[in-house]
Amino acid sequence: MNTTDAHLWEVDHPYYCSEGNFFKTGQHEHFASWQDFTAETGFVDGDRDMNFLIRWDWRKPGHHGWDGDEYLLLFFVLQRKAWLLSKQIPVTEADEPAVRAFLADCAATMRAVWEPLLEPAPAAAAAGTTQDPE
Repeated sequence: MNTTDAHLWEVDHPYYCSEGNFFKTGQHEHFASWQDFTAETGFVDGDRDMNFLIRWDWRKPGHHGWDGDEYLLLFFVLQRKAWLLSKQIPVTEADEPAVRAFLADCAATMRAVWEPLLEPAPAAAAAGTTQDPE
């Protein structure tokens, strides 16, 4: 299965990221829902470079040994302040399309940062090999 076809809760990232910030307490914030997170913060519509998403984990009971509540963890670096923080948001399967769109936008920013070291994106590679029939 291609990972882009997988549900977000089926993705098992290597290793883990600790919530919050080792050097400062109070840097892990809980929200009541995905809708509250999107309404209450500037992270969804904000500056992707300034609020740089470095990792996400969707925890769903029954997947990868998780037996707790279902929620999304988001890990950000606020680059102008060298500040690491995390957000915990209860989610449901119905939230997946909105969450996926947000994550895809964040991934595009991360790709732009690492672009000089990456192979061309599959769509770009395919477009570069297409020859004009004339």
